[in-house]
Amino acid sequence: MRKRLIDSASTTIQPRSESWLDLDAVATVEITSEDKEFPVEAALSAEQTRGWRAAEPGSQTIRLLFDERQKLKHVSLLFEEKESARTQEFVLRWSSEKAGPLRELVRQQWNFSPPATTLEVEEYCVDLSNVAVVELTIVPDISGGGARASLKSLRLV
Repeated sequence: MRKRLIDSASTTIQPRSESWLDLDAVATVEITSEDKEFPVEAALSAEQTRGWRAAEPGSQTIRLLFDERQKLKHVSLLFEEKESARTQEFVLRWSSEKAGPLRELVRQQWNFSPPATTLEVEEYCVDLSNVAVVELTIVPDISGGGARASLKSLRLV
């Protein structure tokens, strides 16, 4: 068994032995809204940046439409909230057809409670073939507050 100690306060995701997909080169992104200071490209880039944030409160969707179908083995999501306590829900879906029905991969709720709980890191090992679409829907505050959805990073292998 291989084992290593990690810093429990670490905010970085360890690089994988495989390269992340270059989403700029292999997909078109559709979004319901974005703050011009936090464009969606920032969350999809391999470089650590400020990420994406919606321009308005409420449920938001980020949809990746692949130029050619992909085989996915790993999904990494990083959410960060440093300002307000709230319960967020996200749903990750996929389809083998661009106009086809979406299949739910995961639905997750997370309680942000700054300053103690500000990061949500989700790592999923998957075995998906012929993926044409990946869709992420974020409900930033399930109680209906005025929070805006945000995403620090989305990575796929």
